[in-house]
Amino acid sequence: MFLKPQKEDFRVIGYYLGKISAGLGITMLVPLFVAFLFRELNPALDFISGIGVSLALGCLLTFSRPKKTDISLINGVLIAGISWLLAMALSAVPLFLSGHYVSFLDSLFETMSGLTTTGLSLTQDLDHLAHSYNLWRHVTHFLGGQGVVVIALAFFIKGVSGAFSLYVGEARDEKILPNVIATARFIWLVTLVYFLLGSIVLTIIGLRLGIGPGRAIFHAVCIFMAGWDTGGFTPQSQSILYYHSLSYEIATFIIFFLGSINFGLHYLVWNGRRRELWRDIETRTYIATVTVTVFITLLGLVQLPFFANLPSALRVGFYQVLSAHTGTGFMTVTASQFSRWNDLALIGIILAMAVGGCACSTAGAIKTLRIGIIFKGFWRQMKMILMPEQGIVIEKIHHFRDTILGDNQIAAAGLIFLAYIFLYFAGSLVGVLCGYQFLPSLFESVSAAANVGHTIGITATTMPAVLKVTYILQMWIGRFEFMAIFGLFGFLISWAKGR
Repeated sequence: MFLKPQKEDFRVIGYYLGKISAGLGITMLVPLFVAFLFRELNPALDFISGIGVSLALGCLLTFSRPKKTDISLINGVLIAGISWLLAMALSAVPLFLSGHYVSFLDSLFETMSGLTTTGLSLTQDLDHLAHSYNLWRHVTHFLGGQGVVVIALAFFIKGVSGAFSLYVGEARDEKILPNVIATARFIWLVTLVYFLLGSIVLTIIGLRLGIGPGRAIFHAVCIFMAGWDTGGFTPQSQSILYYHSLSYEIATFIIFFLGSINFGLHYLVWNGRRRELWRDIETRTYIATVTVTVFITLLGLVQLPFFANLPSALRVGFYQVLSAHTGTGFMTVTASQFSRWNDLALIGIILAMAVGGCACSTAGAIKTLRIGIIFKGFWRQMKMILMPEQGIVIEKIHHFRDTILGDNQIAAAGLIFLAYIFLYFAGSLVGVLCGYQFLPSLFESVSAAANVGHTIGITATTMPAVLKVTYILQMWIGRFEFMAIFGLFGFLISWAKGR
């Protein structure tokens, strides 16, 4: 029997959405400060408008404080899912007012792409976008990569019963520390430490490339936020190709690779347990899938006439595959160059995007942990077939600790795997119905649903509105690993049939 949601449930959901709305408004003070710093008057007014709307809505929603602020699991999932839709709408206000977007739908696309760390962009004339707008695009990566709810737990929501349900609702289920609030703060500690180191390194490289000090720092901050959070936004329309620098490519590769690693592994390594990097099923699977996808992509690239030799193919192919596999979306080729790759090379990139990085990281997609569990499940089934009838097969996996692989783990991993495959092909079907060829449609659909940001040229202001909405939904559903959809349907069913 389903329990029908009560008025108090709606008040609890509204109360915490209000806190998140107000927190987003406070975050907009960062680009507002940059607007004043660079004397960008019109952008400053736009961000003041965005702050005003966010704070007003936050005050309105939190005005009627519920009697109890405890959060049930279903309420936590709903708050997490709806908060991202709310953050998308509020974040889009200053960007839409900038005049660099054809419609409000395009600015919604941009902010959902930013928050989900996807990196597909509909910004017009990006190379002349004001510093404050450009920074805000990258800040949305920073907010989404750590998680809107994780930020709220770390800074705005304290001492609440049921905080873990918010954490789970944002598609995170591993408590690195016993307390979920402490876990959220640890994630931010790791992020800030790497932020300082990464920004300094990128600034130094930028200065050596001849970029002025102010621009070098600005680019370094933006590129780090996008790279660490495995998002694909960059300050320039040519992405990482703009810098024409092997040093910049290596530095960004290290940043987005670290961002795609499980925060739990970061915690263990920080505490001296470095062997976990080689023992964990997640990282072993990661190495295996990277090797396979790089090999497939290179087999395709070496057949193309415009790659003069293997080193050039390796440099371009390896970077694109790793950027795709980690869910980052940084590119050292243009979309038009991507479209000239043969089918085999594109399939290698598609597979890399579809798999994704590690669980409990800033990466999206299926995740290597689930791929490892599914593979181990197949291996266990093979051994059961080959064993005598009375034999018992026990398969162990090591993920932070040794555990016995159970049917529930295999079934859960298989369910999410199939759900992502359905999401990938559903988006590609919409692309085909809109008049695009199947493989490019599949490429773009996987890029959106896996929160990557690679584009073969379909993502543009001229694409049909139905495709823009499809990609927005794919980015949202893929980022939450279907938790928001399950929670929303569960809530509606309870509302309709509950007692």
